[in-house]
Amino acid sequence: MNLILFGPPAAGKGTQAKRLTAERGFVQLSTGDMLRAARKSGSELGAKVAAIMDSGSLVSDEIVIALIEEALAANKGAPGFIFDGFPRTVAQAEALDAMLAKHGQKIDRVIRLEVDSVQLMARIAKRFDEEGRADDNPDAYKVRLDAYFNQTAPLVPYYEKQGKLAGVDGMADVESVARGIAGALA
Repeated sequence: MNLILFGPPAAGKGTQAKRLTAERGFVQLSTGDMLRAARKSGSELGAKVAAIMDSGSLVSDEIVIALIEEALAANKGAPGFIFDGFPRTVAQAEALDAMLAKHGQKIDRVIRLEVDSVQLMARIAKRFDEEGRADDNPDAYKVRLDAYFNQTAPLVPYYEKQGKLAGVDGMADVESVARGIAGALA
């Protein structure tokens, strides 16, 4: 089974993906983690990614799609994938469908974590203070949040038309969100 965890930055996608990976043996493909690893690598691509992330902009589809394709190839035979932070646009969703088809797979379910933007801003400010992640700078995060809502809104009807979209209250406690996701996967 392949699934997408869909929601804005800091909605809890990473937390829930880690739980699902431990419980079901799936491979988590977190574009955020992949981008942070590229950033730390010291490579030319990493420097480009760092500049984009620090400005609060979204990394290009070309870069993200290349990272995902590489991860799919490196994890052949996995029981499933959890896509966390990807796709963000309809073009990426179409590219993901094409990549999975090359591997004889498809997206089975899309879980949308439904959240409140004001509460997310408070969550991100706390995470920035505690973890010091540069991409969690509250000013840069506001740009990322606005970009998320502007660019990913078309994904809702895209996956609704396919009958794959399920909503879960992402503002609930971690255990309640996990139960909501398990119910959506049943």
